Amino acid sequence: MASSKPASKKVTSPKKKAAQGRRKATGKAAKPAKSAKAAASQPRPSGKKTDTPEAAQNPRAPKPESKGAQLLALIGREQGASLAELMQVSEWQAHSLRGFISTAGKKHNVKITSSKTEGGDRVYNIVR
Repeated sequence: MASSKPASKKVTSPKKKAAQGRRKATGKAAKPAKSAKAAASQPRPSGKKTDTPEAAQNPRAPKPESKGAQLLALIGREQGASLAELMQVSEWQAHSLRGFISTAGKKHNVKITSSKTEGGDRVYNIVR
């Protein structure tokens, strides 16, 4: 059974600002193609850095007025610094402080240890 309505006569038109595809750059000369022998004899440089120990040999010192320098100074004391002390000085939350401490050893080339007191407080010290 056929429909009694006539077919629609609407036709879709292309968008006015549609992308027309890639075009060649004008004004630049094309690079000459390398020969197969020249390309095979020269090794390709890899994008990976293999000399990562360089960062450990040149530790970055935090700016003296920064919170990081204040925290490292507190942790470097003889008795160390508790998490509560560090939170009060830096006005950071506990998870932010723990993140700083975990990366400070690598960035500033120091070994930071943590221990619990009898009261259950966490204390951080720099090992000398």
